[in-house]
Amino acid sequence: MAFPSPFYRWRPHPWHGLSVGPDAPRVVHAYIELTPFDSVKYEIDKETGYLRVDRPQRYSSQPPALYGFIPRTYCGPRVGALSAKADKGDKDPLDICVLSERPINRAEVLLNVKVIGGLHMIDNGEADDKIVAVLENDNVWGMADEINDVPAVLIERLRHYFLTYKMVPGEEAAQVEVDTIYGAEHAQKLVMAAIADYDEQFGD
Repeated sequence: MAFPSPFYRWRPHPWHGLSVGPDAPRVVHAYIELTPFDSVKYEIDKETGYLRVDRPQRYSSQPPALYGFIPRTYCGPRVGALSAKADKGDKDPLDICVLSERPINRAEVLLNVKVIGGLHMIDNGEADDKIVAVLENDNVWGMADEINDVPAVLIERLRHYFLTYKMVPGEEAAQVEVDTIYGAEHAQKLVMAAIADYDEQFGD
């Protein structure tokens, strides 16, 4: 009796086992960890590839967009070199926020998304960029090619969320800043840098 291919017997690891996307760096895959409906922060467990509860959200603010990462990316020295205020990345996959007209209310889904820009975030001295993308072929946001093609208030909500989501009452404020919002060209350079950092760190 023939056994099925290992590809069908085991789920691929979302970070290492999925492709970066169909037309990187313009159209990439986004693996979603958090939705705007989540009051608990989930994060990929790097060893198993399953979602792990990181912490409950302390405040009523919730992620204003779908949030996850681009598979087979790594924020290392090349990502850091694109930062004006850091010389290294945060050693995680490249984060991505996705705008979608229709509500997607479950995580652990894989999306084809178009990169339109990003937020340059520094977290404790490390580059922790947040790529901004739109769901490919979305009826409302699918025509956006640049971050200026979407309402500024949506980007400001993202910026505010990332500046405040780590705040803890009674403790010193986290050393987080978002100093630049950039367009598609720089965002795509970051995607390519994170792919190169991944290949160096884990092998092509």
